Amino acid sequence: MTPTGATSLRERAVAAAAQDQYVLRLYVAGMTSRSTRAIVELRRICEERLCGRYDLQVIDILQQPELATEAQIFAVPTLIKTLPLPIRRLIGDLTQPERVLVGLDLAPSSEA
Repeated sequence: MTPTGATSLRERAVAAAAQDQYVLRLYVAGMTSRSTRAIVELRRICEERLCGRYDLQVIDILQQPELATEAQIFAVPTLIKTLPLPIRRLIGDLTQPERVLVGLDLAPSSEA
């Protein structure tokens, strides 16, 4: 059974693939200033570059520790891009737009 309000990752992936969307999971620990900055910056980047073609799920590992264990999260914030392939993990500071764009395959690595 999935947590309240959460859709299975497989269902989300199938739906996203059909629409050429990005499927993203952002793991944070509480609503600290660092978590809030990561969420705000990631949403800004997604709206500017993906124009609504993304599915972002923010997971607070303090409220849902089983999801952190399942995804093997060892540091926060951690962003996991499951679609489009390849799967990518960005760990740590997400306030550097160039780093996030490269990690999401939205910019060539030479920009970072």
